[in-house]
Amino acid sequence: MKKQINHWVKLMLTACLAVTLFSACASNSSNPSGKDDKSSPDTSGDKPVSISIITEFNTPEAPGPDNPVLKEFEKKTNTKLNIMWTSPNSYGDKINLILASGEMPDLVKVLDFNNALMRQMIKQGAFWDLSPYLKDYPHLMEYPEATWEKTKIDGKNYVIPSVRPSHGGPWLPIIRQDWLEKLNLEIPRTLDDLFNVMKAFAEQDPDGNGVADTIPLLPRNDLGWAEGVLNHSNGKWKETGGKLIDTTFEPGTREALVWLNKVFAAGYMPADYAIMKETQSEDLAKAGKVGIYPNTIEAIWRVQAELIKTEPQANFLPLSYLESDAGTYAPSSPGFSGVFLIPKSVPEDKMKRILALMDYGASEEGFTLACFGIEGVHYTVGEDGFKTATEQAFKDSVSQSSFGKVFERSDPYLWAYRTGMPKELFERNKQIVDERTSHSVDDPSVGLISDTWLKIGPDYTKKMNDLKTKIIMGQESIEAWDRYIETLKADANYMKVIDEMNAAYAARKG
Repeated sequence: MKKQINHWVKLMLTACLAVTLFSACASNSSNPSGKDDKSSPDTSGDKPVSISIITEFNTPEAPGPDNPVLKEFEKKTNTKLNIMWTSPNSYGDKINLILASGEMPDLVKVLDFNNALMRQMIKQGAFWDLSPYLKDYPHLMEYPEATWEKTKIDGKNYVIPSVRPSHGGPWLPIIRQDWLEKLNLEIPRTLDDLFNVMKAFAEQDPDGNGVADTIPLLPRNDLGWAEGVLNHSNGKWKETGGKLIDTTFEPGTREALVWLNKVFAAGYMPADYAIMKETQSEDLAKAGKVGIYPNTIEAIWRVQAELIKTEPQANFLPLSYLESDAGTYAPSSPGFSGVFLIPKSVPEDKMKRILALMDYGASEEGFTLACFGIEGVHYTVGEDGFKTATEQAFKDSVSQSSFGKVFERSDPYLWAYRTGMPKELFERNKQIVDERTSHSVDDPSVGLISDTWLKIGPDYTKKMNDLKTKIIMGQESIEAWDRYIETLKADANYMKVIDEMNAAYAARKG
């Protein structure tokens, strides 16, 4: 088994170096399920069980081992938790190394559901099949049935989905609304509109400092939304005439590369955007130099909260949608963002305790604890029921971006709120989520797998993304893309992937 795993990790580590061009927690809303908040299975009479967990975090600092929210979770679930908080900058690399080593924590979060190494290890029996047990955990069962179905592997639930809403999450451009208003600009709806806004941001000194130092677009490495707008697709695959079409071959992908090259050539995005770390790009946005910053609706508050300390008028507006001749576009979410697995090396009794812990985290009480903390310490509740974060919440890194990365509940407005956000902004964000719902474009391939792609995908993805980056940066012509497309059409292995994906799609449709 070790030899097989080592083969897969080499492939996956190569993939992690590719520049990806394709590609939050409790709201102040009431219990979205409308059900009574039943308690998790009683473990009070048992000895506290030690549980190790690896997950990512997006707060400035990771919670410490003596964090009061962590201690409260331990008290409520009779556990001793060792959470290995890992930076998103290196998460993919670290997870693949941990999977390959075989020395895994008790609960492992993998962000990529199509991770080839994870899939191979599941086939080799490295993780628990949770299917027979989940029915005993009522709050986990409140996750949408569609999300459980999408995350099945070979018809079984080996993973607990990191549940997320279907709308409001995936990236679209987010724009400095105060800059738009200062320059008397309309909210952009097309890519041409967006380019004209960038031009104005570059030339008309929207920050008023008398220096041409603004960054019109900070892409954070992810420019897939431009392809999505022109293809009217959400990711690599779209459904046309009852079949899956690989958008790599779609005209909109080529058009997006031409448009992005135009943006880059005009100097409207950083020359080193392709190698920027997430933390680097966020620091630039917090410095008040960025006009357009593709991100999630709630995550931008992390930037704005810092920025308004020096620029009180600063206001980032998430776009509700973009449009092209193909139609209006707002990408939907698959309903999850990563998955949790329990290694088979964990004894069955302990596996059940881990499920009980996750079930408590999925309850209204656990969900609130994870994302808001302890009432009176980390938040106060107004007469209207809105929870307002205290300074202690920030000191203790209480957020949907820390504990909310592990303990989660299905909430349609999960991506509308972030710790410290004022109520009026939360209400605006809920409206944007609702608007995006009416312009939503789904990814029909979620949960589908091509065995061939698991083997060859990392190499092809790296080559494809490297070429896209070179074209955008003007190091290769758009004709290089045309030639590459022709090689893919003549590539038997690549075309086999399309056949396998369509077979899986047809099988799911019945």
